[in-house]
This record gives sequence, structure tokens and C-alpha cells, in this order.
Amino acid sequence: MCDDFAVELCDETEVHEASLALVREKLPPEAELCDLAELFKVFGDPTRVRILYVLHEAELCVCDIAAALSMTPSAVSHQLKILKQSRLIRSRREGKSVFYALADGHVHSILGQGMDHVRE
Repeated sequence: MCDDFAVELCDETEVHEASLALVREKLPPEAELCDLAELFKVFGDPTRVRILYVLHEAELCVCDIAAALSMTPSAVSHQLKILKQSRLIRSRREGKSVFYALADGHVHSILGQGMDHVRE
């Protein structure tokens, strides 16, 4: 087994009170941390990430997303529902078409920074 990722432990147990106090002061409420974990679960699905990345490039309707990703419109719609419930995308109606886009700049940033990290 490779030890490249072994975790090093302290030689003795010591609590650094000043650092601990700062962390406790800045730690968000448990409910917010749970919401954040749920958000990352949504990003944990490759199909949803593919859809988000397509929407990172352009506002598209379900048919366009399905064609871009070689999926059925039904499969895309199912994932769009989850993404919309998580407030990661928004929709707008134009005539008979409904177009989807990323909800805001935060989602663009998350995707962009995530890709930057992966490519490093």
C-alpha cells in the first residue's frame, strides 16, 4: 500500500485554545452546514455536473441539453428538477419553450473554480 496520502499525527495531545476559540467563533450553525453538505451532494452526481457545465456555457432548453449530452429529454427533466430545487438553476419561458440557465454568479464560480482545481 502506498503511504503518499498517510495522515501524520501529533506526537502528543495538546489543544491549542486560541485556535480552537477562533474556529468555534466562526463555525456556522449546524443547519447551515447541513445545507452546504446537501448542496455538495447535488454536485456529487456526474449527470448533474454535466448539465450544469453545459448551462455554464449557454442558456438552453431541455431539448438542447438532451441533444448536447446525448440524453433523453425525460432524463434531463428529472435532473433539472433536482437542480432547480437546489436553487442552482433558473428557468424562463419564451413562447412555447422553457430555457434554463445557472441561477447566479455563485454557481458559475463554483463550477469554474472546481474545474480549475481539477485541472491543476
